Amino acid sequence: WVDLTARRIALIGNAASAVQFVPQIAPQVAQLTVFQRSANWLLPRNDEPALQQVGERLKAAVGELFAGSLAIRAVDAGSCNGCELEIHALNNPYYGIERFGVHFVASPRHADMLLVTGPVSRNMEAALRRTYDATPDPKLVIAMGECGANGGEFGVSYASCGAVANVIPVDAVVRGCPPAPLDLMRGILEAIGQRAAAK
Repeated sequence: WVDLTARRIALIGNAASAVQFVPQIAPQVAQLTVFQRSANWLLPRNDEPALQQVGERLKAAVGELFAGSLAIRAVDAGSCNGCELEIHALNNPYYGIERFGVHFVASPRHADMLLVTGPVSRNMEAALRRTYDATPDPKLVIAMGECGANGGEFGVSYASCGAVANVIPVDAVVRGCPPAPLDLMRGILEAIGQRAAAK
């Protein structure tokens, strides 16, 4: 416990003050390199041209077709959670998808779009159908990742229905294992574009 505490304190840069209050960790703290936050510490830049270009196009499309706010319900139908990590990345400060008018909701009844990951497991088949039925029309469905596109390495078996399209209608597919957040943004933009062209 003492060693673990020393490492945690050293990493946050408050070693000197911590040693004053907890003398028994002084030897461990002295052996560690203390990470010091400084003005030279650089964060990744979020002004990547491709990100800004896709983001602005997405914002314009969302503004035109969804009154500036696209609500997405993410559905894990049996994935390994690789795709979910990329979905979570869309909300981090680097990608910040909410600045483009896209946000995630907890209920399909509030959603404009379903974002489905994973090969649809037999245990999730009925739940996915109910989620699709609960989403108000007109709705969009995106199948994310190789598993969502074609069942991936699981295919169709006693435990898996395979692709999302085998269970519910799909408007767009974003391939990859897992697809990067920028590719996911492009897929959302493509699905919105198809809806606009159909009108």
